[in-house]
Amino acid sequence: MPEHTFMLNGVRVTVDVAGDVRLLWVLRDVLGVTGPKYGCGVDVCKACTSHLNGKAFRPCSVPVGELRPDDEVTTIEGLPATVGRPLHPMQEAWIDHDVVQCGYCQPGQIMAAVDLVRRVAAEGRAITDADLDGIRNICRCGTYSRIREAVRAGARNM
Repeated sequence: MPEHTFMLNGVRVTVDVAGDVRLLWVLRDVLGVTGPKYGCGVDVCKACTSHLNGKAFRPCSVPVGELRPDDEVTTIEGLPATVGRPLHPMQEAWIDHDVVQCGYCQPGQIMAAVDLVRRVAAEGRAITDADLDGIRNICRCGTYSRIREAVRAGARNM
């Protein structure tokens, strides 16, 4: 099988799998990174949301063969290192606002929220309700009001 090399949470990794294997399975089954969750496998639920080169993406929809050696994949496990702290400000906001119920969707929610805050900040503006409506991660527990509060709080501390 071919080898595929990329950066994962700041560490260069190489895996020996077929190029058409979805990155989510490589992360979870080969590399043991379980933060990105399997929800649908077709880029709908967004439970697996992670970052590729600093932008949100869904590893369930990306074959590992599409990654280049200099591509940086960041999962929830590597998010704190991006700010050099034990927890990222968005993770702290999630705790402070008691967002989690079952917790299954939360890694993807947090990664989507961080991406949103970064994009809005790059535009030089504050987060609006319309921006928050754009986070389409599915939460079966329905903690959307707390998620919105936590995103706003996390944005203030990022």
